[in-house]
Amino acid sequence: MSRTRAISQTTLGGPEVLTAITRPTPAPGPTEVLVRVRAAGVNPVDAKTRRTGGRLGEPPFVLGWDVSGVVEAVGEGVTVHRPGDEVFGMPLFPREAGAHAEHVVAPARQFVRKPDALDHPHAAALPLVGLTAWQSLVDTAGLRAGQRVLVHAAAGGVGHVAVQIAKALGAHVTGTASAAKHDFVRGLGADEVVDYTAVDFADVVRDVDVAFDTVGGDVAARSVPVVRDGGIVVTILAPALPAAADAAAGRVRTAAVLCEPDRVGMLALADLVERGLLRTELDTVLPLDQAARAHELIESGRTRGKIVLLP
Repeated sequence: MSRTRAISQTTLGGPEVLTAITRPTPAPGPTEVLVRVRAAGVNPVDAKTRRTGGRLGEPPFVLGWDVSGVVEAVGEGVTVHRPGDEVFGMPLFPREAGAHAEHVVAPARQFVRKPDALDHPHAAALPLVGLTAWQSLVDTAGLRAGQRVLVHAAAGGVGHVAVQIAKALGAHVTGTASAAKHDFVRGLGADEVVDYTAVDFADVVRDVDVAFDTVGGDVAARSVPVVRDGGIVVTILAPALPAAADAAAGRVRTAAVLCEPDRVGMLALADLVERGLLRTELDTVLPLDQAARAHELIESGRTRGKIVLLP
């Protein structure tokens, strides 16, 4: 039986609990594909799950949900992919997908064809942040051309993709970022950038249709006054929702989004890439065996764009 490498852990804790293991190469079941991972994204949810267990519970488990790779085998009934296809996706989230490994088995329709314009590292950087932004701005907020959106942490993993999606939809975009990242955010298409370290965004932003919180804490609640009547505050940090809803008092809508696998959303993201309207920014690319270093970087809060592992 062939074996494959993965990064696992047997206890919760800091980055040092991550360790390289080998395990049997999985075989695809009905409607599944076996993907040889060429690159895997690292996200804040990975670090949180490593520390707390998150929705995976107690270890052992293998982290990672962002995948770009090559189909090696297909299970019974699979018609959308064949061996040799280059694909990318965010399988199984928030259940265990085990993307920080050399191979992943997952439902075939949770992967789509990788755009030719993206290499594997840039493709692996997109699914989780891209689907989070798409499901928040498009499916939940219903953002459309001519509307105004405020994107918090616009230089971050989710934020830098959200800015581009909003611009592709024809919205006016204001982003928050430290001064050193303003040129980067403007380069993504933002119409205005606010230095949150120098001013309170609530003092300078007014009458947006959508406020998108990727930060947490009290940011969602403090965003309510800058949203017009009937607008919406969307957060990806569920604990921030109650305070935001209280502040909204029915004047604006509030919602918390938990990203989910989404073939339609992935196809939409791939289309934006192919049309030259969406790109991913890589902060750091590391070999799989340096997963602990990747976690240290993601927890520093100082990254611009995404961190990617190469098995």
